[in-house]
Amino acid sequence: MAALKTAGIVAVSDDGRPVANARIMLEAMHRASRLGLLTISHCEDLELINGGIIHKGDVSRTLGVPGMDRASEDSITAREICLADSAGVPIHIAHVSTKGAVEMIRDAKRRGIKVTCETAPHYFILDHEKLLLKDADYRMNPPLREQSDIRAVLSGIADGTIDCIITDHAPHAAEEKADFMTAPNGVVGLETSFAACYTHLVRTGVITLRRLVELMCSNPAKLLKIPGGTLEVGGPADIAIADPQKVWTVEPEKLHSRSKNTVFKGMTFTGKVVHTICRGETVYAEE
Repeated sequence: MAALKTAGIVAVSDDGRPVANARIMLEAMHRASRLGLLTISHCEDLELINGGIIHKGDVSRTLGVPGMDRASEDSITAREICLADSAGVPIHIAHVSTKGAVEMIRDAKRRGIKVTCETAPHYFILDHEKLLLKDADYRMNPPLREQSDIRAVLSGIADGTIDCIITDHAPHAAEEKADFMTAPNGVVGLETSFAACYTHLVRTGVITLRRLVELMCSNPAKLLKIPGGTLEVGGPADIAIADPQKVWTVEPEKLHSRSKNTVFKGMTFTGKVVHTICRGETVYAEE
């Protein structure tokens, strides 16, 4: 970790292969904290998952496929909160998707535990019924869950329990996603993130546009202790300009990513990024 910190990293994560052993996770959190690095946890108990590929519920039973129990995410979320409380060091919970995780994080914050968290647009817009299509583009980890989870995530966004909105952008080729049962998990989300959030959070009155900017820009920069996230003199000229009135439909073939595995295909959003400046240079401008 020290060598990686010297090389420029700002956080450490077990995303992709969650740490099963609590003692090792606690030691990692201590070491990261001493180095000024944020520990990010992908909360998943692989023993509980036991080969599950979608949320465990009515849809998984209807399809006859193994499900991913909420308890997998909830149990490790609880563990990380306990470890952070015991050690007095920060923990950041990645891509929160369950009502249980939201409630535990809300309670931990009330008790002064150093826990922060994030969610992604698909967790407050879509539920597991999309999986009835048997389209692997709707498979990710954690999975799309139920309406009760969507309501809890929206509540967590509204009351400040959730600190950031991210994309968990995971591109895959069409041939990788062709088989529903064997396809890898993951969806693309960069080009749709603002539009999805603006349509389903700002236009619906869940939060203000200013708060959305905090969730998508300012807060992530603060948590990772990196420049950016604000429009201030001397800051990085990384700027996204959006048209809040633009109505558009997500057409995968028109996405700029070489991967088209979006969960929002065919959906209509209001609000779109039309100009992007990176390091002071225009890198995208809509025709």
